[in-house]
Amino acid sequence: MEGGDVSVGTLRFSARETRDLVVAWLALGVAFAVFFAGGGSGFLATVQEGGGATIFVVSLLTAGVAFLLHELAHKVVAVRFGQVAEFRADYGMLFLAVMSAMIGFLFAAPGAVHHRGMLTKREHGLIALAGPVTNLVLGAVCVPIIVAGAAVGSGLVAQIGQWGLGINLLLAAFNMIPYGPLDGRTVLGWSKLVWALVFFPSAALAFVALFVVGLF
Repeated sequence: MEGGDVSVGTLRFSARETRDLVVAWLALGVAFAVFFAGGGSGFLATVQEGGGATIFVVSLLTAGVAFLLHELAHKVVAVRFGQVAEFRADYGMLFLAVMSAMIGFLFAAPGAVHHRGMLTKREHGLIALAGPVTNLVLGAVCVPIIVAGAAVGSGLVAQIGQWGLGINLLLAAFNMIPYGPLDGRTVLGWSKLVWALVFFPSAALAFVALFVVGLF
């Protein structure tokens, strides 16, 4: 193993990949903290009131984890199929995410897992599917967190669960849209049935979370 590289089980993370993952996680934490606070002025007010650290940590544990585990799921499945796969952060897009959050609009595309090697259409589809499915699993994990927060009377725990649920459902639905570089296009190219079985429930749950329940 080269100096600076990290191994977790059968997964190997180069020094550059580890750095990119940490930078992307922190940048997303900042971007979503600013966005949830209502933009730059809202975040500044939150900081002045002593709540800046709290909203930043909540953003790291919800949006940051949701995005990064989505990407790591792509890596895990790609490696399972014998690929050389690494996450690369898009520093320009991370900067755009923070800047757009300042004006109350958030566009987040932190980077992507790049892999090389021969793959079948099914393997391509499964690698793409891994990200949205991971977000759905994380969303399900957030439900008992919401319940636990309500049971112990902790608004902070409940908020982590609510934001985590909403963000993961939105990520799953958005990434399954069959357009451009999104995962949905690759999944649809492999199996229309699998795409439909994941996309339509994800979209319905995201709609309910956003417009009916109002998790944000």
